[in-house]
This record gives sequence, C-alpha cells and structure tokens, in this order.
Amino acid sequence: MTDRSLSHLDPLGGARMVDVSPKEPTHRRALARCRVSMLPETTSKVASNAITKGDVLAAARVAGIQAAKRTADLVPMCHPLLVGSVHVDFTIGDDYVEVETKVETVDRTGVEMEALTACAIAALTVYDMCKTTDRTMSIGQLMLWEKTGGSSGVWKRPPA
Repeated sequence: MTDRSLSHLDPLGGARMVDVSPKEPTHRRALARCRVSMLPETTSKVASNAITKGDVLAAARVAGIQAAKRTADLVPMCHPLLVGSVHVDFTIGDDYVEVETKVETVDRTGVEMEALTACAIAALTVYDMCKTTDRTMSIGQLMLWEKTGGSSGVWKRPPA
C-alpha cells in the first residue's frame, strides 16, 4: 500500500493527522441532517414548549453550536478549525424533529465533521430533554447533505 492510500497512518502504521498546512484556505461549508423520531404527543409538546425540562429547541441549538466548535476535541483525526458560523435549525413533523446544521469556515480543510457532530449533539440534546416524556425515541438518518469548498468542490447528496 502506498502512503497515499491510508492517509491517517504513518509509514510504520501509527495514527497520524494529515498535513493540511500546504493547502490554501478556501471558503468551506457543510450541511448535515438527522431525525429524532418520537411519539406524536411528544412532538406536540416540543412544538408548544411544554416539555418540563424547558425549551428543547433552544437547548439543542446551543448544544449543536458548542459541539461544532469542539469537534476536534471529540474526533481524534480532525483538525481544529476556526469555525466561522454554525446554524442549527429544526423542522417539526407529526412524529419527529429533524435537525439541520450548516457550518462554514475559511480554512485548509472541510467542516463536514463539524456539521455532523453539531447535528448529532443537537439530536442527543432533544432526546435528553424529552426522555422523561417519551422513552420510545430514536435518532437516525445522520448524514451529510452537501459540502462546498476545497479541491473537491461541491458535493450534494443525490435525491432518494
């Protein structure tokens, strides 16, 4: 195997962080989504801010923003980035809350992991805030929907 085929291993097989220092900084953006499935009664309580722990979406929004900024502390091979912006939005359906995160930066590497981490932590916060109301909840469909910037350019998830 060539050194290029396993970018996160050094010649002796040890873990390493990829060297991005020769790259030029570019504007980069990533969009991720996931879904917290729940009982319709729980969704209704979230929508009407009637969960006893407090404002579920406000707490989840702050958690997602914090998570994006701390991704390099959580994912071993991620580079610490100067995160330029984090947006965490929610769509409430009949039996789910969809979380959508958008992260932007001007840097040498992408923000896909920051967007995915923000999305996952925001969803976990929704779960935590609602767990006394609904033990049937599940979190799923965490995925990158699009990314821009860098040498690979624009990528968008094809429609299902």
